[in-house]
Amino acid sequence: MSTRNNRLAGGVAGAAIVLVAGYFGLDAVTGDDEPGATGDTCTVASLPGQADDVIDSILGDGDFEHPDHDGKHFGNYEGRLPEEPGSYYREYTVSTPGLDHRGARRIVVGGGTDTDPDVWYYTADHYESFCSIPDAED
Repeated sequence: MSTRNNRLAGGVAGAAIVLVAGYFGLDAVTGDDEPGATGDTCTVASLPGQADDVIDSILGDGDFEHPDHDGKHFGNYEGRLPEEPGSYYREYTVSTPGLDHRGARRIVVGGGTDTDPDVWYYTADHYESFCSIPDAED
């Protein structure tokens, strides 16, 4: 077989691999049933103490450390959470002791009402990863 035929066969095989990978998408690699879904969970007790304060404020008095930012729209632009309509998610700052800015930690809630969200998530790394908080309202 000539070098030209070898290159052609290699190119065809490479294109086939790309097409198959595209067809099956990331779900085949990650095992997620829903694109962007997070399978990790974290209990309130496993989160920093400041997260508990934020949860209490969401459920109760609405007194937030960063009122200009907290309770505002979270766009899920990274696609790490399940896809929902644009106004579904809201974010809240979980303060980090020793920082003079908001830091990376957030609680993101979705759906429901301002004081009774349907879903709860925590990120310690500014939206790179999330865990769901199943006991946030317990």
